[in-house]
Amino acid sequence: PARCGRFTVKLAGPMFETMKRHYIALIHVEPGSCYGVSFPDLPGVISAGDTLDEAVAEAQDALALAAEGADGRLPPPRSLDALHADPSLADDLAGAVLVAVPVPFAPAAAPE
Repeated sequence: PARCGRFTVKLAGPMFETMKRHYIALIHVEPGSCYGVSFPDLPGVISAGDTLDEAVAEAQDALALAAEGADGRLPPPRSLDALHADPSLADDLAGAVLVAVPVPFAPAAAPE
């Protein structure tokens, strides 16, 4: 169970079983531009959308294509704390919207 303040939250069921592994996507937007998406743990995997919702959907598609191209052998994702502790990401994290994007395959097929 996860602890949120004074509340205990337990996620269960098939939908949550497939969401146990995820990558953090960084979403940035500049005035007059699209919402750009990148994955710090997957260099070169990028996407964009005209709206935040579209950018999140495109991030899911980009991650699915990356997983397909790598036969599901993606490098392990870092935790949010690990990303924040990485000094090389300080500029990228500044002003970014962070989104946890679930891996598009069942955990049983995911590399360990």
